[in-house]
Amino acid sequence: MPALSAVLFDFFGTLTRAVHRGPEHLETARILGCDPQVMITLLNVSYYRRASGDLGSAEDNLRWIAARAGAAPSDDAIRAALDCRLRAVQHDTELRDEAVPVLWALKLRGLRTAVVSDCTHELPALLPRLPIAPLLDTAVFSVEEGVCKPDPSIYLAACQRLGVPPEECLYVGDGGSHELTGARGVGMTAVRLAAPDLVDHLVFAADVDWPGRAVSGLTGVLDEVDHGQRTPVPGRMRG
Repeated sequence: MPALSAVLFDFFGTLTRAVHRGPEHLETARILGCDPQVMITLLNVSYYRRASGDLGSAEDNLRWIAARAGAAPSDDAIRAALDCRLRAVQHDTELRDEAVPVLWALKLRGLRTAVVSDCTHELPALLPRLPIAPLLDTAVFSVEEGVCKPDPSIYLAACQRLGVPPEECLYVGDGGSHELTGARGVGMTAVRLAAPDLVDHLVFAADVDWPGRAVSGLTGVLDEVDHGQRTPVPGRMRG
């Protein structure tokens, strides 16, 4: 592993426990006037269009789904469904117990940190409220960048914001969206988080046959870092 200056994390299934859609999603469907199973199917098949911002705003996303489910919700229903969906994603998002301690440990080692996430409009609203937020130097969201992993530009956007070349970055993820292959493709060292709870994690386009490094928990990232850490360059801001 080359010398490291930064660690980039996927969010869902990496800094969080495995994601499962909870009952609030069914309530969102009810508010919109949609059949819940039809809505869930539409959420699945439209994921990358929504996560890349292709379907517009959060309101536009819900109107698109409702229309294809045969519903015509009012403006009031759309607003209520937006609130419900935000709660649904929030309830689906449970940080791993190690997330905050590992991020602290990385900062104490002088490394910069970032989240690089394929996500819809909810995560940019939720992340600043989470206890990991002060420990991140930047966050790159697909819905704001207009591309999803493994597009090289989403990784390079993080590097640019951190002021660190890809070769000095460790990327950690569960493997969704072929993210590990994409990170390695731009010159990063990529490590798969193979935590036991990810067996039934909601994931799309996974790096199923990833041949590279893997750790069973976030604390394993510190071992990877300690093999590749370098002395910080004087004058480089560490956050």
